[in-house]
Amino acid sequence: MSKNTEKEPLFSAKNLRLLTDPLNEKNPVTVLVLGICSALAVTVQLKPAVVMALSVIVVTAFANLIVSMMRNGIPGRIRIIVQLVVVAALVILVDEILKAYVYDVSKQLSVFVGLIITNCIIMGRIEAFALGNKPFPSFLDGIGNGLGYGLILVIVAFFRELFGSGTIWGYRVIPESFYMANGGFYENNGLMILPPMALILVGVIIWVQRSRNRNLIESN
Repeated sequence: MSKNTEKEPLFSAKNLRLLTDPLNEKNPVTVLVLGICSALAVTVQLKPAVVMALSVIVVTAFANLIVSMMRNGIPGRIRIIVQLVVVAALVILVDEILKAYVYDVSKQLSVFVGLIITNCIIMGRIEAFALGNKPFPSFLDGIGNGLGYGLILVIVAFFRELFGSGTIWGYRVIPESFYMANGGFYENNGLMILPPMALILVGVIIWVQRSRNRNLIESN
């Protein structure tokens, strides 16, 4: 068999970069500045942030996969409609699963699960990658970008819940004896549970990321 007909390994270096690049140099939130609205809204506590992140990973991965499998049969003039139908079907499925198994978190996430349909990250990856690549790389690209999005959500939610409520995943981390009401020295920072603080934390993450990677500054 000639080199031209050899199949690329499923987990080649090129394919692995589809998983790892969105975690840093091509992060959809901190580099491409997408998905900011949900990053502000669902990161007051860690649990809903993790559930939201997992939901986006699933939808992004399978939307990429399905559209890539259909790409040669989708007329260009209706491709956006087809993409929206695929994403909407996946979001409805995810929403029903959340209501069935984690109803309390589903109520916390409220309309933001439904708004995954219009998430710029998902539509952007379908347009930029899935429509021009094979199913497996498209699937990996969807997972990678979902992980990149989820990573930022988890980091922001961790600090907002810790310093805003004194808990992690709903469990008390800062002892009650530390609080001023009990004769201690500590008080929760109410600013941390407000949306502006999420934006500030995302800004801090962007600053740290770009200060450690000068290529991001030069590319812009």
